[in-house]
Amino acid sequence: MQFDNMEEDLRQIHEASMQILEKTGMKFHHPEVTLLLEQKGITVSGQTAFFKREQIAEWVGKAPSCFTLYARNPRYDMVVGGEHVECCPGSGSPAIAGSDGSKRPATMNDYINFLKLYHQSDLYKCNGGFVVQPAELSGKYSIAMMLYATLCFSDKGIVTGTGSGEEVQALMDMLATVFGKEDLSRHARAITIVNTNTPLQFDKNMLETMLVFVKHSQPVIIAAASMAGTTAPVTLAGTIALTNAEVLAGIAVAQMLRAGTPVVYGSQSTTADMRTGSIAIGSPEGALCYEYAARLAKAYGLPCRGGGSLTDAKSLSVQAGYETMLTQLTTQRAGMNLMFQSSGIMDGYASMSYEKFIVDLEIIKMARRYLAGVAVNRDTLAVDVINEAGIAGQFLTAEHTMKHCRKEPFIPEISLRGTVTGEPTAKLLETIQSKKDKMLNTYQQPELPLEIQQQLVQYLAGKGFDKTYIESLQHM
Repeated sequence: MQFDNMEEDLRQIHEASMQILEKTGMKFHHPEVTLLLEQKGITVSGQTAFFKREQIAEWVGKAPSCFTLYARNPRYDMVVGGEHVECCPGSGSPAIAGSDGSKRPATMNDYINFLKLYHQSDLYKCNGGFVVQPAELSGKYSIAMMLYATLCFSDKGIVTGTGSGEEVQALMDMLATVFGKEDLSRHARAITIVNTNTPLQFDKNMLETMLVFVKHSQPVIIAAASMAGTTAPVTLAGTIALTNAEVLAGIAVAQMLRAGTPVVYGSQSTTADMRTGSIAIGSPEGALCYEYAARLAKAYGLPCRGGGSLTDAKSLSVQAGYETMLTQLTTQRAGMNLMFQSSGIMDGYASMSYEKFIVDLEIIKMARRYLAGVAVNRDTLAVDVINEAGIAGQFLTAEHTMKHCRKEPFIPEISLRGTVTGEPTAKLLETIQSKKDKMLNTYQQPELPLEIQQQLVQYLAGKGFDKTYIESLQHM
């Protein structure tokens, strides 16, 4: 890692992170990892590792600045890093929120519906993971069943869940069935999020997930989700320094396991609401944390993940709109390479919303159009066109307007403009519902060879799932 050109605020944050790792250290709840750390010359006391700044620099410096996540369908191959900004699915919500704020438990049918919606959107090159947590999948190997559904309903890049080493190995077995063991060792085919346990810990399941992914040459996102004022200092600089320390320690371990393994610097850190102690993901403080995560990652030469279309709103409301636009625009402007939670998420990650999913697609496109800026050249300045129209002229029928009218202005799909017949809120919900229905009705399931599908069914049946239930997913 090179720090010569690091901006002063980032340099101070980095220095604070190094002091944290040197003095307090990071606790790793896994004997294989602590043994590895000792073998690599890291000072370890019990389960706590104390990193010198030179060690962090050495090991983090081995991580690639860019890599490609290869999809089953090559048109969705996704470059992670550099200036590439990609949308990724929502993750982790156990509930579905209605437009009025009502809630119900998420089901496997919801999981599959969201897989279809993400597959249909041209904003996404990846799919899967914990899009929602179906209530009927609460037991062991539930992440394997979610991967099966992802493989059946999408051929985009694969996001998976996390779990024990045994559960995550099942994911690798399934991926090897689809792509072949040799291909899996040579290509990044799936990515997952390994979260820290703030402050300054990695739990056993997260470390086992990392161990299995790195063993199979698959990329991991090392992410922290600190809450300023509860699990981290109330001041944002302290929260960002703590987040940075945790993430760098995790990346260093991934490189010790296998130098050059693709990793992503991740942060969903934000603030807590000091009145209630609850997380505040749609806050300006959260937006600042996402921005600093991207800046730090780029200073280290690492791909980054954070932000999204985040809100603490309980329903599709004005709050949902202004918080989502703040976090989405900030994340895009920061050049965040991977934006998970980029559509549908609500209520501090507690629920997913079909209606907000559709709205968020529009917000993402609006933010992209704004950040594209203004093209200034002889054609766009249109001096000849202005002179030809003259004083009190019009431009609607000009050839120049015909040439640019479909690419210069943003054309919304659901937003209401001009005269509206009927009650505006009801009309907006109608356009949202119409787009959602169209996406689901025009969905076409990508082909998964029957032989591979049967092998996956047999594998899951061997893990204790009912074969009839597995096969029924195809008809959801």
